[in-house]
Amino acid sequence: MTSLPLEVRPALLLAIPNRITLVRTVIAMALATYAFQTGELLWLVIGYVAYWFGDSLDGWVARRRNEESLSGAVFDIVCDRACSFLLAAAFMATYPDTIGPLALYLVQFGVLDTMLTFSFLLWPWMLSPNYFYKVDRPIYVWNWSKPAKAMNTGAVVVSLIVAGRTGAHWLPYAVAIAALAVKVVSSYRLIEILCGRRAAAPGEAR
Repeated sequence: MTSLPLEVRPALLLAIPNRITLVRTVIAMALATYAFQTGELLWLVIGYVAYWFGDSLDGWVARRRNEESLSGAVFDIVCDRACSFLLAAAFMATYPDTIGPLALYLVQFGVLDTMLTFSFLLWPWMLSPNYFYKVDRPIYVWNWSKPAKAMNTGAVVVSLIVAGRTGAHWLPYAVAIAALAVKVVSSYRLIEILCGRRAAAPGEAR
């Protein structure tokens, strides 16, 4: 009988959810690379759709098949960053006037959100950030509830497209700064909880 913990056994490392994560990452990054070469917005949009759809699909399959694991969660988080960074780089190369808001987004998503997302590992019983409401519901609602996930990357990208069509170039900055503020407040709250200066507020996912 294997002595490996459940979450790192090869059977789960090679499970269908992780295969979906790998495939959607390869597809999204290939589309981002092609967008680099062509400079066409269409391929950027398709790349983001592939990334977002695949990111939803792998988690849904993991829950349906009861194959959630720490290794799968970490793999998903790393792949999310790989897709987001390359797509953002392609966006900036194609549309240089998006560098400002996307730079703010990369700080928010690449640094603050990454550390927040990996904080679930501080609680050994937690399989992914999707269960953070059991520790602190406000942080969960701000970062990993369905609306928060949709806003996390989608809002900035949509605002960039809207700005390009309407000339409202202030909009992506406003969205990026708002998202950054949420991460700063969430990080501060998490630090206070970890240091014992604030009581956590566990609750239901709802």
